[in-house]
Amino acid sequence: MSSVFTFGEQLEGYEVRVLNERAVRAGAGLLFLFAIISFMNAWLVGSFQPTRVFVVAFLVDFTIRIFVNPRYAPSLIIGQWFVRKQQPEYVGAPQKRFAWAIGFVLASAMLYLVVLNNVIGPINLIVCAACLVLLFFETAFGICIGCKVYNLFNREAAQLCPGGVCEVPAAQGSDAGFAQVAIVAAFIGVVAVAALWVAANDPGAAVRQASVPGANKLRSTRLKPSAARCLTSPRPWATKRSGSSTTTASKRRTKRSNRHKHCAVKRLTPPEIPPRASPAPHRDASDPAAPRACCRWTGSTSPPRH
Repeated sequence: MSSVFTFGEQLEGYEVRVLNERAVRAGAGLLFLFAIISFMNAWLVGSFQPTRVFVVAFLVDFTIRIFVNPRYAPSLIIGQWFVRKQQPEYVGAPQKRFAWAIGFVLASAMLYLVVLNNVIGPINLIVCAACLVLLFFETAFGICIGCKVYNLFNREAAQLCPGGVCEVPAAQGSDAGFAQVAIVAAFIGVVAVAALWVAANDPGAAVRQASVPGANKLRSTRLKPSAARCLTSPRPWATKRSGSSTTTASKRRTKRSNRHKHCAVKRLTPPEIPPRASPAPHRDASDPAAPRACCRWTGSTSPPRH
């Protein structure tokens, strides 16, 4: 049981427990790949579902690394398989544990914000950017930023740092000279000029504009006053019917057609209104020759009640 819940390996010739730096960098590269995919999906597409899944996976992986054993962390298992034929490079485990604790705190914050509370804001961007920077430096340059911070909070300095930076001074002649800096600056200038030229000669711009004929014309076209009145005036079919109304069904249909015959929007076509009964003619009770009251019913439903 004690061999399971351990951090690092105790090898002969090393004063502290160690980890294989090649496997650690490979695992960081795998995490960085999925992190940048989920981050760009949220940034460009607006979907945070991949980010939520990655945060859960990231937190589980780092929980196993710190509280169980790095040998059983999924990312390190896959990373160890990729570098199985390479010569191991052992580094100190204590500073790695401190650096991974920083990642665990960031992952816990993202779990609370993004997964549990669906918070979307600048704080998410800051935390994600911090995780990406840490993973990128670990993967691309072999620089453990958390290991650098480890020396600020511990009396004992870190041992067996990646590349021997803790013990070996910088190699002579490794600093960039004036010529090398000038080459890098010229390279950046060439890339900037090429980007401006590509943006000015984009062949897809004409294709996109031609694929939507009359788009600019439709944008600048304004509705005629009559059409605007159609959009803003109350609809006759939306008006509450009154039992004492004396307007016949034919007059209502004529008024409706005259009112909307100039409306160009098809979706404004009013629905069919069922006909209503015509009011009964007035009958004078003192006149015996007056016709009896009757109803001229034009609909198909039951006659109105008097």
